[in-house]
Amino acid sequence: MDKQKKIVSGYPLIFNYLGIFAVLIGIINLLPLFLLIFNPGEIVHATDFLIPGLSSIVVGLFIGFLFRGREKGRLERHQDAVLVVSIWILAILISAIPFVLSGHYSFTQSVFEVTSGYSTTGLTVVDVESSSSMILVFRSLLQFFGGVGLVLVLTSAISDKFGMRLYSAEGHSDKLVPNLIRSGRTILTIYVGYILVGMMVYILFGMSPFDAFNHAVCAVATGGFSTRAASIGYYNHIGIEITTIVLMILGGTNFFVHLLLLKGKFKHVFKHVEIKLFGILTLIFIPFLVLNLINFYTDSFGMALRVSAFQFISAISGTGYQTVSTFHTLPSFFNLVLILMMVLGAGMGSTAGGMKQYRVALAFKSMYWNIKEQLSHKKTIRTHFINKLGNKTVVDKEEVIHNHSFLMVYLIVLVVGTFVFAAHGNGIFESLFEFASALGTVGLSSGITGAHAANSILWTATVGMFLGRLEFYVIFIAIAKISIDITKRKVY
Repeated sequence: MDKQKKIVSGYPLIFNYLGIFAVLIGIINLLPLFLLIFNPGEIVHATDFLIPGLSSIVVGLFIGFLFRGREKGRLERHQDAVLVVSIWILAILISAIPFVLSGHYSFTQSVFEVTSGYSTTGLTVVDVESSSSMILVFRSLLQFFGGVGLVLVLTSAISDKFGMRLYSAEGHSDKLVPNLIRSGRTILTIYVGYILVGMMVYILFGMSPFDAFNHAVCAVATGGFSTRAASIGYYNHIGIEITTIVLMILGGTNFFVHLLLLKGKFKHVFKHVEIKLFGILTLIFIPFLVLNLINFYTDSFGMALRVSAFQFISAISGTGYQTVSTFHTLPSFFNLVLILMMVLGAGMGSTAGGMKQYRVALAFKSMYWNIKEQLSHKKTIRTHFINKLGNKTVVDKEEVIHNHSFLMVYLIVLVVGTFVFAAHGNGIFESLFEFASALGTVGLSSGITGAHAANSILWTATVGMFLGRLEFYVIFIAIAKISIDITKRKVY
């Protein structure tokens, strides 16, 4: 009897999986309705979430019904990349509907906002001071799921082995334990634990529970969505700023490092190449930023340090929270450092974007190795190591080449996006700042993006956020795979 079952494989299997994911994405869209328990007055906005949420679930169940009784086969080579990209596009399109239905945002603005949420960027077109609480919570939930990994959360319906392949394709390397279910539970436990602690500390410092929830979620997700137009600067409270700095650092750190910390393996943590690089960058740049700002704040060392440290950590962690009202008035050197940090990014396997500190460290080390080899005897064979999570890990030439190619692609996309922004009449420096923020999924803004921005600006930023979150190659591979398969069909 089992032998007679039809096996689903290839693109039909992708369609089958998308049906499963449509159900789960629909559930995400329904989650803001829980706010009605605490704020029944938001009932007027309920249909904005009910319509896309229930529709997505119904369509997903219908697709599942079409494939019932059929055994799932295996995806072809590189089709996991097609599925990951398809999941992200599906999630963005479905989750944009509540914004469109609210009547306040165009389709372009809605897609921009949702992409900013899922990619944990934080650039926004929403007027948070006049927006509904349900929309604000929804934005934070998007960053929650996007930060921990959209695929990680949704692959509960897929086997461990295949699910981990998707999770890796999404741009993660944090395989804390051998299988996806246990790895997912570990990551989510750490993730939620930090959010709960951060929320409680925020409340102790005077934040409302609503604000505390949203800011804690978006700080650990390194997303930066705020319920206040002035972001963290609205509170002007050093305790809130220090709490946010701690949460941003935690969110920008590889989840494997968190596991080592919880196990008390501090030597392994401090030997990790990313922790070393982060420490070096902090010790070098924050003093320079303080010196750069000390005259700006009328010789107040304390204020200069407070502003410098917060903006520096916000930029390098890819969060985008800020305590200054605008970056236009700050010294050019200060903004240049922030651009460098946004491009560099935080740790691999974290909730942040950017080039990632591991790749930057490997690039510098490979340059050193190359110079050393040029000066040594040609017949000398050396094995190169890098300290990864406290252990010396062998680095082969293939990894170095792949690393350099990724950094090159990143810089090319950064330059192209910058020129697109500049072509709209914006200054080249402001354009570089804004697109570096979008591509690095940071969220700090020079004012180019927003509700006032042209559609072409918003779409450019949307593509940048999408590329930055999925780290290019999975998207390129998916496009190439689909193109090749279409060409084959035309030939045959």
